[in-house]
Amino acid sequence: MRVLPLTRRALMAAPAGLLVLPGQGGAQPRGAGRFAALSYHEVGLDGRGPHYSISESQFVQHLSWMRANGWTAVSLDDLLAARDGRRALPEKAALLTFDDGYDDFHARVFPVLRAFGWPGIFALVTSWMEVPPGGTFAYGDVPTPRGALMSWAQAREMQASGLCEFAAHTHDLHRGVPANPQGNVQPALPTRIFDRATGSYETDAAWTRRVESDLARCVQIMRARLGRAPRSMVWPYGRTNGEAVAIARRLGMPVALTLDPELGRLDRLESIGRLLLMNDPNVPDLARRLRFEETGRERVLHVDLDHVYDADAAQQERNLDALVERVARLGPSAVYLQAFADPDGDGAAEALYFPNRHLPMRADLFNRVSWQLSSRAGVEVYAWMPVLAFPPRDPSEVVVRSDTGAAHPDWPRRLSPFDPRIRARIGEIYEDLAKHAPMAGLLFHDDAVLSDFEDASPAGRAALREAGLPADIAAIRADAALLARWTALKTRTLVDLTRELHMRALRWRVPLRTARNMFALPVLQPESEAWFAQSLPAFLAAYDRTAVMAMPLMEGARDPEAWLRRLHAAVAAHPGAMEKTVFELQATDWRSRPARPVPAATLRAQLRLLQRLGAWHMGWYPDDFLRNHPDAATVADVIGAASFPFRR
Repeated sequence: MRVLPLTRRALMAAPAGLLVLPGQGGAQPRGAGRFAALSYHEVGLDGRGPHYSISESQFVQHLSWMRANGWTAVSLDDLLAARDGRRALPEKAALLTFDDGYDDFHARVFPVLRAFGWPGIFALVTSWMEVPPGGTFAYGDVPTPRGALMSWAQAREMQASGLCEFAAHTHDLHRGVPANPQGNVQPALPTRIFDRATGSYETDAAWTRRVESDLARCVQIMRARLGRAPRSMVWPYGRTNGEAVAIARRLGMPVALTLDPELGRLDRLESIGRLLLMNDPNVPDLARRLRFEETGRERVLHVDLDHVYDADAAQQERNLDALVERVARLGPSAVYLQAFADPDGDGAAEALYFPNRHLPMRADLFNRVSWQLSSRAGVEVYAWMPVLAFPPRDPSEVVVRSDTGAAHPDWPRRLSPFDPRIRARIGEIYEDLAKHAPMAGLLFHDDAVLSDFEDASPAGRAALREAGLPADIAAIRADAALLARWTALKTRTLVDLTRELHMRALRWRVPLRTARNMFALPVLQPESEAWFAQSLPAFLAAYDRTAVMAMPLMEGARDPEAWLRRLHAAVAAHPGAMEKTVFELQATDWRSRPARPVPAATLRAQLRLLQRLGAWHMGWYPDDFLRNHPDAATVADVIGAASFPFRR
């Protein structure tokens, strides 16, 4: 690319009025031990760069504005020293990072950093760097000349300055690999490679060998070429998992960087979030993003994958296209996508839509649909999964009521959360999901409930004894203090189980947020926690989102609008709850016989009401994408995430 010296014109490119913007100085990173990390890619001539680039003049304006507003760039040494208590971070600390090793980093970024006296971290893909002069490497699907990257000699010059540190960006994992039978190509590092010749996926052992040998090769080359091994890992596309983090740590890289748009934390240097700066962002945009405020209001569609599935492969693809096109047209921010098969609609998993160790696989479909939704429709996909409603291996595993000795007649058959063998089995199912599915988060199903008569299974009664409670559930129910203790135990047990499942999934998929469905009654009447083992304060503390089932018809409300107002007020009574609560409306009236769609105009009015009341996040279930229910033309302006992108 271009090799030009930094000019006085570039240093002076930022107009004086942009150096200090009233009210946009960027808030001090919140909390002790917090800092901001920025991710830059190509820095090119003004108006000439691709979508992931920034122009030279904008880059200089960024740094000029940051310095004028009290920000200080810090090095990896500064972060480690602050973590170890040897010195404090500046009040507004920023970590400047630059991915992929472009020649612009030597020609443009390095002179700017020297002029400011600010440090930076530069991530190198060693297989690209090792291409001989005149050769090419594959950047995505594009053959790219070796001259687009800095040379090793230039990297050594930058390192010798004391301002530039080089991080590993893998040896040959900055690319895509086959990820499913349908042929989708996905990021190489977290993905299990699908072999079409054998119809099988990469095993745990094969994945570990592939990733460990790649990272070891990267470290070896950087040590040989630069005279020192990297101390940090920058994950390609920001995608990783807990196993890869452990491998990097074993290879001497305890610090790792993702692309999660969040503040970095000194107590989590193995997972530093970064702001990805693309499309030549200007200074006001940088200032806004450095405030790290949650500006988006989530709009959610809750979708049955059972309606995509079809035994006819051609029809299944047509169903998938209909779903993707509808989601792209409506423009929500997220889709809660069913990952288990439940064709009879009883809420229990009969099979799964991904390879796994314990249940039949109805079709290897979740990966395909999740990837198509995220890549073609631009939404985040949460895997909607049961917590307890899996097939038992033995009748003794099933949650039963103490008054009847049978499973609850109105809820799906569930496994006891008190049985460690069951917890381990469900954990393996979640691990298998994470191995085989690209997703942004997990939605825990509404099957995670225990009534005031449950759990009277052998494992449930054993848990009572261990907690020092009477084995007689009738005696517990007759004593308010004992009932409160038992209710708290059940609520805590279910929350702990979902946290455990999240941790099991994080072993193979990072980042991964959490949401959990909650019935409305425990929100409206907190004392009804005893009937459900659900608590809004507990959910708000445990999950990124609580998806409250705001379904007035299902609850038999005579005045749905008044009922929604009551529900909103009950949520709003908890400080900070609005930022973490999704109001999930019903798009089908199941109490009618036969069930029929809720009119789109009614759904639109309810969404508008919640928005006027101040709800941040909302959506509906189910979205019938095959029959256009609710009607897209009627509801598009209220479900589109772009319609209300800013918080009040």
